[in-house]
Amino acid sequence: MTYSDYRKAFTQLRAKPIKLKKYLKHNAPKPRKCGVNTKRCIRCGRPSGHISKYGLHLCRHCIREVAVQLGFKKYS
Repeated sequence: MTYSDYRKAFTQLRAKPIKLKKYLKHNAPKPRKCGVNTKRCIRCGRPSGHISKYGLHLCRHCIREVAVQLGFKKYS
């Protein structure tokens, strides 16, 4: 099923609020208790490259962008 088909089904369900509620109940993503996706970057939400040391909870990309504001110095 393509993206357009899902979008079409979703617009059809909007006209039927009870069926939409049931659809969302059974197709919602379940909350994760363990695994890669439990730890996400608090700035951009990216699950990969997560650095949680010292309570940073940022991905490596965001660390590079805000490193100077956090007090890190770049040595070359």
